[in-house]
Amino acid sequence: MSPRLIGDIGATNARFALADAEGRIEEPRVFASEDYGDIETAIEAYLAAVRAAAPQEAALAVASPITGDVVTLTNHPWTFSISRLKQRLGLARLLVVNDFTANALAVPRLGPSDRIAVGGGEPVANAPIALLGPGSGLGMSALVPTPAGWIALPGEGGHQTMPAFDGREAAVLERLRRRFDHVSAERVLSGQGLVNLYQTLAGLDGVLAAPLTPAQITDRVIGESDRQARDAVAMFCAMLGTVAGNLALILGARGGVYIAGGIVPRLGATFVASEFRTRFEAMGRFRTYLAAIPTYVVTHPTPAFPGLVALLEQAEAPQNPP
Repeated sequence: MSPRLIGDIGATNARFALADAEGRIEEPRVFASEDYGDIETAIEAYLAAVRAAAPQEAALAVASPITGDVVTLTNHPWTFSISRLKQRLGLARLLVVNDFTANALAVPRLGPSDRIAVGGGEPVANAPIALLGPGSGLGMSALVPTPAGWIALPGEGGHQTMPAFDGREAAVLERLRRRFDHVSAERVLSGQGLVNLYQTLAGLDGVLAAPLTPAQITDRVIGESDRQARDAVAMFCAMLGTVAGNLALILGARGGVYIAGGIVPRLGATFVASEFRTRFEAMGRFRTYLAAIPTYVVTHPTPAFPGLVALLEQAEAPQNPP
């Protein structure tokens, strides 16, 4: 059997690899999304780079809601037809899912070295699991146990309205409402969200915001001399705790809450020492309920890859009759 193509397609990077019959991941490569006019060209560039035989099956995780044949990335101009892409690549099977659906499917396959616990709590077996992660956007998904195995729930929870926990956050969100028609969680919990927080905090404090990138805002050295950058990171972590706690309550995610995406794993000790876990539990009468739920930072570099392998294996498994 020829290797299967898997890909994690985001606004910044398109990551590709091959999966063999045993599920081993080979030939991973990263391509800058902006270097290619469309997804087809990026895939063809990858296959040429690794000199792979034409795959017969492929699974793609895309930073976009999947609601039909035509897919448009939320934070990138790529648009493609699933059926036409399948035809162009000569595939017998092409599966396309939201990127956080793939990340969620990877959770049961993560080992102890692929995650870091933040706070206390122990997972409850066969209980729902929640997953969210800030990157170019804010992705969310969940795993629900069934007799046939785990089912990932697709969703766009990152676009929920962002709540304020205290007066400082309320002031920030009020200013952001003047700029945006709707202040979603993604407006503050993403790469651009870090910039939005930094610029807004600078405005509230009456200082001129420097033209910092998200990576610069999270840089600890810069934070030592730029209080608004430091405050932006602190508010980012605290707000993420609020959103994660709300998600855990909605889903009853006693199996654990996992934080993925491109930003939080790079924060390292800063995130562990932040107000994230305190804010996660700060839900009044349900503080004790949330204190028992573990939260983890996913450190696996490409969790969508094992998730896509799981997706392909599910598609190949015999289906039980209704």
